[in-house]
Amino acid sequence: ALFHLMCDWNIVIQFNPCYDATGYGPIFEEEPLDIVYTKESPDRHISMNCRARANPAPTYRWRRDNWEIKLMELPNEHYSLVGGNLIINNPEEKKHAGIYVCVAKNMYGTVISKEAKVKFGYLEEFPDEERDPVTVKEGQGAVLLCVPPKRWPAEVTFRWIYNEFPVFLHPDKRRFVSQSTGNLYISKVEASDAGNYSCYVFNPQIGKGVYSKFIPLISTEEKKRYKADLVVKFPDTTAMLNYNVTLECFALGNPAPHIVWRKIGATDLPASAQVSMSGALLHLYNVQYEDSAGYECEAINQKWQDWHQAWLYVEAAPEWAVTINNTQKDIGSEHTMSCVANGKPVPYIRWLKDGYSYGKGELKFSSLTFEDSGMYQCIAENYWGIIYASAELRVIACAPTFELNPVKKYLLGANNGRVVIECKPRAAPRPRFTWTKGKEVLFNNSRISIMFDGSLEILNATRNDEGVYTCLAENDRGKANSTGTLTITEATQITVAPEDTQVMVGEEVHLQCQASFDPSLDITFIWSLDFRVINFYLEWKHYERIMDSGELKIMNVQLRHEGRYTCTAQTVVDNVTASADLKVKGLPAPPGGVRVEEIRDTSVKLVWNQGADHGSPILGYTIQTRDFYALTEVDWKDASTSPTPLGGRSVMADVVDLYPWMEYEFRVYATNGFGDGEASIPSMKIKTWDAVPVVAPTNVGGYGGKDGELVITWTPVQPQYFYGKKFGYVVAFKPHDDVDWWYETISDPETRRYVHRDASFRVKSNDFQVREFQVKVKTFNSKGDGPYSLSTTVYYPRDVPSESPTDVYSRPVSSHEALVWWIPVKYWRKYDDTEPGANRIFVPASMNQTRLENMLPDSHYLIEVRAYNGAGVGPPSEHCEMFTKRAPPSVAPQMWRYISYSGKKPLFSSLLLCSALLCSAVQVMFRKTGYITGPIYMTGWHFIDFPMPQVGDYELEVRGRYEGGDGPIRKIRSNVCFCLIGMLENPFHFSVMVLLGK
Repeated sequence: ALFHLMCDWNIVIQFNPCYDATGYGPIFEEEPLDIVYTKESPDRHISMNCRARANPAPTYRWRRDNWEIKLMELPNEHYSLVGGNLIINNPEEKKHAGIYVCVAKNMYGTVISKEAKVKFGYLEEFPDEERDPVTVKEGQGAVLLCVPPKRWPAEVTFRWIYNEFPVFLHPDKRRFVSQSTGNLYISKVEASDAGNYSCYVFNPQIGKGVYSKFIPLISTEEKKRYKADLVVKFPDTTAMLNYNVTLECFALGNPAPHIVWRKIGATDLPASAQVSMSGALLHLYNVQYEDSAGYECEAINQKWQDWHQAWLYVEAAPEWAVTINNTQKDIGSEHTMSCVANGKPVPYIRWLKDGYSYGKGELKFSSLTFEDSGMYQCIAENYWGIIYASAELRVIACAPTFELNPVKKYLLGANNGRVVIECKPRAAPRPRFTWTKGKEVLFNNSRISIMFDGSLEILNATRNDEGVYTCLAENDRGKANSTGTLTITEATQITVAPEDTQVMVGEEVHLQCQASFDPSLDITFIWSLDFRVINFYLEWKHYERIMDSGELKIMNVQLRHEGRYTCTAQTVVDNVTASADLKVKGLPAPPGGVRVEEIRDTSVKLVWNQGADHGSPILGYTIQTRDFYALTEVDWKDASTSPTPLGGRSVMADVVDLYPWMEYEFRVYATNGFGDGEASIPSMKIKTWDAVPVVAPTNVGGYGGKDGELVITWTPVQPQYFYGKKFGYVVAFKPHDDVDWWYETISDPETRRYVHRDASFRVKSNDFQVREFQVKVKTFNSKGDGPYSLSTTVYYPRDVPSESPTDVYSRPVSSHEALVWWIPVKYWRKYDDTEPGANRIFVPASMNQTRLENMLPDSHYLIEVRAYNGAGVGPPSEHCEMFTKRAPPSVAPQMWRYISYSGKKPLFSSLLLCSALLCSAVQVMFRKTGYITGPIYMTGWHFIDFPMPQVGDYELEVRGRYEGGDGPIRKIRSNVCFCLIGMLENPFHFSVMVLLGK
């Protein structure tokens, strides 16, 4: 049993008069946590933390399995106390494993911490006995049993070693390691799976791992197909709210089965669900109550379908909905303490007082005594956890005192108004109240009444009510009084009230407000819109209060400014209000209450409420939709409706031409004479009913491969055309001359190819014709089958192409691209790259040219072309050699200006130097501002005279050029020439010197 703290409540009362005391009981700031200790731990001690805040400071004790640990009385070689922390030195399992609690105590009460478990972790070794070999035929499934050893904690990870450590097996579609049992499952055994396997178990909490003896896996040749058989089936599972849970499902079979997960009774898995390990694991993250349901996993291969269902239950640890707080109550008064916790199962509520069990449910006190004071703890617990709430109940008794809250010395009241004089002394128990005016004792009447809390209320106050008022409070501990003087002032009245106004969007409006008031007082005007006080500092762009009056100016009025404006004239004594409505004309308001009332496969019935027209009749409505595959939150599209168009009085419509089995949300906006209004809040998301698919796969084709393979390809149907759950494809094919079709079902909607293997398809030596197959593909879902695509002929080749392309020719387009032609492509740099690392590009058989991209500039390339079919690649063509162009210069030429004079002829020259020094030419463009002359190309050193036909302001542009393109432009402006030209009669020339180098 928990020990009980005895308190001398006479001392408590001494420190707890009616004014607040500085002392308080213990409140935990840090509590002990569960610990797993291992013998291999380098720390030869366990530290359990405990810290509480209290005044005076608390003392600490510890208990193990409800027995107090004697820390003070007897020395102990294992236990020691550091502050409130318990240290266990050289722990031993038999002596120190158990449940620990920390007890904190001071003069105001005692609290105990939540329980903390100390357990000793271990992981035993696997047995030394040799494991029996497992023999299985190729194509069959295999199960290798782990049989893990005993351990604590039970949460471990399982992996399998293949042949030698540390070569670990990587799970894939065929191989799965259950984290529940540790077993290794192989859906279909292949020859490469033969070898030795060892189960490796690792406990992360103790940092230890062990592995079993090797299990030989022997495979024998016999390739047969086996139906899907679920061997790993998740059981009924209970998950904790807001935690993660993983469900396992794995099947044996040949071909390797495909796993599909479903939530029973729902169209989709929860949004937080994630499937991994090729479908073997279903992860549900941050589980919520709505995730509680039946779940189904289905294993599918070409031989069979197998499925399993189990239930997921969601429960929750206790969480406080209503808790307790520190409370101070008068002696003899009634009091109720209650706390409410949410959880599943419903938490059990019990109480502790000063560390002692004190009942359950709700605590009720009919007449509090000093013995009821203390520290109370409410405890809520269920299977998933336990929570504590602590609070102090302090019972007080004292004579009335006005020391902290006297009656106001000077009181003001408005003429003909209501006056309340507060009287709130500290007293316990509650005192009796008596009021006097001067020497006259006041009694309750039609105008004057003494309220329950001791305050005096005066209705319709007049000048005659002025005077000195005294409140007398008395209880069995004593009595006290406090006095104040009441003065009556003139009442405040609105003299000019705001008027209802209509205004257009963008205009300015003034709302008047004036009031009369007592001249001895100050007045303040407060404006509010629909009961929200206007903040002139934050809303200065639209609102301004005219100084020295209550007038409100609203600038650049918007629709959001419409509403009821209230002016409040306020003094320290009273206040009075007046209101007016502001109507704003403009775009219509958004409709409200948009909701779907009827759902069909391709249409819904949508209903909404009309919004305000803002001074212009609504002309019509537009409905917009956003489906599950919308790219952004603003990706709304106008919907087709019935009727069309929607009139201004419409409040419902049928939205048509929707996709079946598609998630939609809807919104509506109105249109009036000013334009389109703001759209409504979107409706709740709905999903249309499912329907039979109507879209067939496109681009159906294929080719014959090696060793009897027939490859059939198609472009998958877009998800919006699935029209229902369990969407898939039916692939039909037959030899050209046969009557009967062969059918294969594909359950993965994203699949784009199917490979059929049949030894009879192999080309024999006496076959001289290419085989033809007719292929077609259709869709299906849970509602039925869709249409087939058009039939396509697929050819099965006798061999790889025997001839190479001829007349291969290429030419460079730029420094990074080239064009290649050939008659009915891999390419690499001749000296810098190797042929195995060449770039490859595949071109359809109907084309005889292509563009090669991402080539390096100024490089020597070799190009070869081959033909290919399903059987392989034919011989190469002759190599075609080509050079890519050099890249454009990256920097503009640099320029130096100077002016020279020769007789009467001034000479303006510029020296231009290509910064890259790799140019093969420089483009020089000379122009008078506004007129452009042709470019000139130069190499080497050049000195060029440009005749200037007339006086003007001239510019010079220079850029470098390679075969691969032009570099950036450098500009100079002949401002000096402009000044000199006015002094000349003869035409004068602009000279340019250009230096180019390699």
